[in-house]
Amino acid sequence: MKILVIHGPNLNLLGRREPEIYGSETLGEINDRIEERARLRGVSVVTFQSNHEGEIIDAIHRAAEDGPDRCDALVINPGAYTHYSIAIRDAISGTDLPTIEVHLSDITAREPFRKTSVIAPVCVKQIAGLGVESYLLAIDEFADGAV
Repeated sequence: MKILVIHGPNLNLLGRREPEIYGSETLGEINDRIEERARLRGVSVVTFQSNHEGEIIDAIHRAAEDGPDRCDALVINPGAYTHYSIAIRDAISGTDLPTIEVHLSDITAREPFRKTSVIAPVCVKQIAGLGVESYLLAIDEFADGAV
């Protein structure tokens, strides 16, 4: 199994951006933990971060196409795109990739505009509010065949 993990906008600032909300781990450290969990679970992961909606959509499309970039599943933290990107939602729903949406913080306990995800309805699951563990549990879900 090969899983694409997408980190959305501003996640490249992890470790220094609002650590009281997002924690002190950098994106590199989080990717290291994701890769280690995947290795222990016997699955392959590819991590990708972009601040650009179109690049995220292109990565989803590539992951769903036959070829070397083909993946079996998608874990996505869409960042702020969670709340308004119909384009990312359509990219996910237009593929056959089972997708888990993840968030470091509990989006339902934050500002009113963050409470709604337009992405969640096209995902098999949403895991939020557990810090980096949100990503690791998503890897476990796919490795276990639970989703």
